[in-house]
Amino acid sequence: MKKPGSSEKSILVIGINFSPELTGIGKYTGEMVDWMIENNYECSVVTSFPYYPYWKVQSPYKNRFYTRETLRKGMLNIYRCPLYVPKQPSGLKRLIHEFSFFFSALIMIIYLLFKPKKDYIFCIAPPFHLGFLGVIYRFFKGGKILYHIQDLQIEAARDLKILKSPKAFKVLFSMEKLIMRKVNFISSISSGMLKKIANKIDKEIIFFPNWVDTTAYCPLYDSAELKILWGFHQDDKVILYSGSIGEKQGLESIINVAKELESSTFIKFVICGTGPYKEKLMLIAKENKLENIFFMPLQQPDMFNNFLNMADVHLILQKKSASDLMMPSKLTTILAVGGLALVTAEPGTNLFEVVNENEMGIVIPSENLTSLKDAIYNCCIRDNSAIKLNGRNYAESYLNKNSILKKLMSQVDNIPSNTEQPKLEFLELK
Repeated sequence: MKKPGSSEKSILVIGINFSPELTGIGKYTGEMVDWMIENNYECSVVTSFPYYPYWKVQSPYKNRFYTRETLRKGMLNIYRCPLYVPKQPSGLKRLIHEFSFFFSALIMIIYLLFKPKKDYIFCIAPPFHLGFLGVIYRFFKGGKILYHIQDLQIEAARDLKILKSPKAFKVLFSMEKLIMRKVNFISSISSGMLKKIANKIDKEIIFFPNWVDTTAYCPLYDSAELKILWGFHQDDKVILYSGSIGEKQGLESIINVAKELESSTFIKFVICGTGPYKEKLMLIAKENKLENIFFMPLQQPDMFNNFLNMADVHLILQKKSASDLMMPSKLTTILAVGGLALVTAEPGTNLFEVVNENEMGIVIPSENLTSLKDAIYNCCIRDNSAIKLNGRNYAESYLNKNSILKKLMSQVDNIPSNTEQPKLEFLELK
């Protein structure tokens, strides 16, 4: 029984990534929880210490033992669990990393069984197996489970050859299917991913896309001055990749294209961010004596809008094997600032279709260096203002955080809680 004046509903969020991580899944989970508290939901979060995308626990956190943070006038309790964080996350090390969090989080879930019941349990995947923690909690305490899939992790590990054992994949897919059968609701971030999930199980699928703050991220009209601020000439054309620097992005192609376009001295390449492959890319660029490519650290939030507005072209690169296994979260922010997105995607994928149909970016084939080089050069010499305006309009119309989260909670509140074989239905934002 809730105390007088307490929130109407309470939510338990289970996820390995959370605030204050600035990029990736942790950013969206943190913003989701902020919105829930602002809308009178009491939230408890079982998570790790912030480590992504640096693959190193960030100061002032120590990762030595469990901690609890009580914030927002008691409306938010964050339970941080220790885990193994590899400096170089190979396939095996990633498995150990994720299972170390699973077991430390399991201890925290057992502790929370002796606390007041939560009405909703949000399990954020990856790691996919965190869904079992939600099932365990619900078995003893009740509530509705939303299993939210940001990446199709097992398929990505298989198609990118991070793991190679057929027997291991058979076990992993069986575990995932069991979770999907047991949870009340499944959600994901793109229609392409929804279709892949629907092929696995006949169950309610909720469209729950990532969003963007169109007030904090908006077009600016002094890009020449911004370029000077970051050390470039005002007439330079800046080609920017900003985000995680990992295996699935195929960022070696930027190095190769930069070498091909050395003679076009007005074109400058910037790789901004951090990740396990950054040092390797820097070494390749140094070995090739490239002076038209620059590596920069993650930018602080208060400067990020300016930084994105500096760029003339924003690269969203994916390998063919990663098609429809994840939706690049950086696209939403690029659209919000009115940036020109140059996307590698295969015909028939959701990313290809949504960008082409709304004429809000340039789409070229994945892993085709000639197409990438030609597209970058063409983007630098022609007027792209109509495409940029389409992107900004799309962000304002369809990527508003408040609208997306209101719709989600309305759906979860009103859809019957059936964990057996409910009718398949795609709940679209539009």
